[in-house]
Amino acid sequence: MDRVSTQEPFVVAQHPRRVILLGSTGSVGTQGLDVIAQAPELFTVAALAGGYNLTLLAKQAVAFRPELVGCAHEDIDALAQAIESAAAAAGVANYRPQLLAGSHAASEVARYDQADVVLNGITGAIGLAPTLAALDAGHLLALANKESLIIGGEVVKRAAAPGQIVPVDSEHSALAQALRGGSSDEVSKLIVTASGGPFHGYSQAQLADVTPEQALAHPTWDMGRVITTNSASMVNKALEVIEAHLLFDIPLERIEAVVHRQSMVHSMVEFIDGSTLAQVSPPDMRLPIALGMNWPHRVSAAAAACDFSQAATWTFEPLDEEVFGAIRLAKRAAASSPTHMAVYNAANEVAVDAFHDRLIRFSDIVPTIERVLENYTPVAAEPSLELVLDTDRWARTHATQLLKENA
Repeated sequence: MDRVSTQEPFVVAQHPRRVILLGSTGSVGTQGLDVIAQAPELFTVAALAGGYNLTLLAKQAVAFRPELVGCAHEDIDALAQAIESAAAAAGVANYRPQLLAGSHAASEVARYDQADVVLNGITGAIGLAPTLAALDAGHLLALANKESLIIGGEVVKRAAAPGQIVPVDSEHSALAQALRGGSSDEVSKLIVTASGGPFHGYSQAQLADVTPEQALAHPTWDMGRVITTNSASMVNKALEVIEAHLLFDIPLERIEAVVHRQSMVHSMVEFIDGSTLAQVSPPDMRLPIALGMNWPHRVSAAAAACDFSQAATWTFEPLDEEVFGAIRLAKRAAASSPTHMAVYNAANEVAVDAFHDRLIRFSDIVPTIERVLENYTPVAAEPSLELVLDTDRWARTHATQLLKENA
């Protein structure tokens, strides 16, 4: 457990911590800004990087006044105009941050040297380069972009100093907290909880008929299209199992998923003496986001606590891996080569888009991933950013071609 330290935190300037938010206009980014707004004594915004929603990005920039603002949109003049309009509407004069635009903007923002912490809330494989940039710059990385670790694997782990990566996913934040209750050689098992998604209890035949609208109706969390669909297919839980393996150096066979419909217990650690420690809180991403940015210190009133004065029942049951085979497939892929998970992730993203375009059925998503993996031959080379990105491109192209052939 040398990458996410549970005992010796990565050295970070104390308060207020200067935070870079990547993916600031997304779900994690907007909630991260909410945390910062509620705790100005702990955090300031050093830089923002958003996607294509320039109107929202400009409003965020004017509200928090970072020195640097970047966007994936290629038109830097459009970003400048959006900020100028937002400033005028807010009655703010003389705010002219440094601007960056284009596909490399997020990575450049992640390297900004006037910062302490990077919250990477980007969704998908495009978060890998910014993750590596943040690590190279020496920033504490509060990582919500699980895909960058999953597809980057050893590349990311080699780049990280001990304790430099702090997980923001609620499950991995829970594990990091519970792991502080014992030493690494006392850990017996990691137990990752899953809500079960909207299709818990469905048969394979029932999954074939679900619609994109049904897949986006998650019972607990409000997330973007890809992550919400992944939660419905259990691909998200599969990625989280692999992420736990990479973050905490626990063998895959000692990591399991369990269905917990109430989403109050976010994950558990079982120790060798039979004790199990669980992290419990109402489902609210502001808690793990706040802890990630302020690690290893907690943020007062980051989220509401459980009300134990009210009766409640929490249930746990095994995941049906015959119907939801994503976890078993991911474990097999992760054990095959350092780049197999890059194929898994890319094939899934292509399949999810095809499902929402109504080109394939929901039940075709995981079989599509499996077919692409079966056709993949890894390159016998040391893993690198270039190799991972080449593998990602191959998998997307191959998955797209397979779907066209089967249309």
